[in-house]
Amino acid sequence: MTAPVPDPAAPPAASAAGAAAGPPPPPAPRARLVGVDLARGLAILGMFVAHLGADRPDGTHDPAWFVLADGRSAALFALLAGVSLALSSGRDRLPAGLVLLHARMTILVRAGLLLLLGWVLVGLGTPVAVILPAYAVLFLLALPFLAVRRRWLLLAAGVAAVVSPTLVALVAVPNGGPSLAARLSGTADPVHLPGDELVTGYYPALVYLAYVLLGLAVGRTDLTRTRTQAGLVGVGAGLAVLGWGLSRLALDAVGPDASPLTRHLLSGAAHEDTTLEVVGNCGTALAVIGLFLLLTRPTPAGRAAGAALSPLAAAGSMSLTVYTAQIVAIFVLGEQVVWAPTSNAVLVWFVVLALAGAWLWRRLVGRGPLEQGLGAAARAVAGPRPAAP
Repeated sequence: MTAPVPDPAAPPAASAAGAAAGPPPPPAPRARLVGVDLARGLAILGMFVAHLGADRPDGTHDPAWFVLADGRSAALFALLAGVSLALSSGRDRLPAGLVLLHARMTILVRAGLLLLLGWVLVGLGTPVAVILPAYAVLFLLALPFLAVRRRWLLLAAGVAAVVSPTLVALVAVPNGGPSLAARLSGTADPVHLPGDELVTGYYPALVYLAYVLLGLAVGRTDLTRTRTQAGLVGVGAGLAVLGWGLSRLALDAVGPDASPLTRHLLSGAAHEDTTLEVVGNCGTALAVIGLFLLLTRPTPAGRAAGAALSPLAAAGSMSLTVYTAQIVAIFVLGEQVVWAPTSNAVLVWFVVLALAGAWLWRRLVGRGPLEQGLGAAARAVAGPRPAAP
């Protein structure tokens, strides 16, 4: 790194005196992590695939590898939410005092607006399980953890990954008869109680909290270090093998005659919200983030890769806008684009238009419109971010 060059127009003595008398300059803004934007963009495209990808007559994906988007996209999205919370509240430096208070106020405002926007999108009646209400609840659940050290965040994520899926299963999963939630509500399984994002929602926040806490821990590390990036890939690959490998072995061991609850708890299938699925999903999410960070390191090759993937990074930088536009487009086109796609042509058009539109918007305008709106609302309530002590 080269030293800063002094202004040749300023006399040395005057410059020194001014530096001694005036306040210290504010710290330079830290560069945006392109790899994180790319991972977020991939999560958004994965949701496109899950919602709009074509199926074969037997219900399997066409092509079969589209199954990779099921469950993993939402988990990656949630884990990146935790990363974003960390990046916006100090990165690898724990917030404290006024900085912590400002961060919590900002997140509270964003959570409220995300909840309202989510309700609006749910009200459109599309056949898509909108994640934004659960996202808002997850932001609220994360507030007490903003100033928690990384080792305790990892412990809390592990506890959430083990305890929460079991609690949700005991309440909402049938075990040879109606589930507890079905008996209490008088409705049929699977139970989705209106307004309940904690247990019976499609993205139960109690389970998804594990992703957010792990993302917070990841965001509290120095993500610019090559060692950290490679560690994310290695640990992620290990967790993916552990989660889905253990699930396969355990299900084979208990056999098909085990109770429905037992087979559910040992499953690693998409959207089962079990411990082993969470472990596998965390693994793939960490590996994706690490790979994109390694790919876009500040080297000539990394900058070239970042330029080539700039449309995907642009979509990731305005993921809320792109996600919302997707739901509105599905509402306009009609639910048949989700339930009865005859090919992947609609999916391809969604992807092309999303990437091109995001890339053009970012080059010509800057931040996405909904991102700008949430940021402005947060600043109006919480004020400018105070300087770190």
